[in-house]
Amino acid sequence: MRRTWSLYLLRRADGALYTGIALDVAKRLADHEGGRGARSLRGRGPLALVFTTRVGTHGAALRLEARIKRLKKADKERILLAGLPRSLVPRARPMPKKAAKAKSTAKRKVTAKRKTTAKPATRAKPARKTTAESAPVLLSGGNPQIGKADGDAPVQAYIAAMPGWKGEVGRRLDALVERVVPQVKKAVRWNTPFYGVEGAGWFLAYHCITRYVKVSFFRGTSLAPMPPVASKQAEVRYLHIHEGEAIDEALVASWIAQAAALPGANCF
Repeated sequence: MRRTWSLYLLRRADGALYTGIALDVAKRLADHEGGRGARSLRGRGPLALVFTTRVGTHGAALRLEARIKRLKKADKERILLAGLPRSLVPRARPMPKKAAKAKSTAKRKVTAKRKTTAKPATRAKPARKTTAESAPVLLSGGNPQIGKADGDAPVQAYIAAMPGWKGEVGRRLDALVERVVPQVKKAVRWNTPFYGVEGAGWFLAYHCITRYVKVSFFRGTSLAPMPPVASKQAEVRYLHIHEGEAIDEALVASWIAQAAALPGANCF
């Protein structure tokens, strides 16, 4: 049985994009995060899987990887938003003449045989579009893949796609921010909802990790009390919300109010 190769893009902590291919993207990401993958990713974490697509054969995946690696960063960012352009979609290689001739001969024989035993044609029923076909892709950790966009709509699309109990966490966080900061500005970047104040930058974001939802306060070290989890970034602090944990809404609301009053981060 032929195995299907996939192409993926990772975002390093410094914002740079890495392109690679794998049979099992989740396993390859774990290799990168454990220091067993590409040298250019060692010490550049945390890594975020921001795009993945199934390609087909190993050769097709290698050719697509080479073409994307030659693109400018702005062109790669457009892929995250709109998917692969037609010019990059792998095309099947032409069949050798001998094989094509043999296939054509076999097809004619089958057609002739069908004509002698033809049955009245039945009208095929149109295939139903399943919800799975229209649902956003879940990336590493169950994080929804949502295209880059501004406003409330992409944030609500992200929340609706958060798996299981994480969806309720997303809804409660979104409602809490709207209650505390009625004029909040929203956007989705890098498959992550961002919240900010117009003209003052961004103060909060959250992201699905395998066992928890990571809430980022970009000026966390200026909050009192500080959110509990430290970051490698100087001013950032995190709140990790696990399944079944009670959310102290009064405390989180206090952090949101404080964060929204501070100069925000210029994330993008």
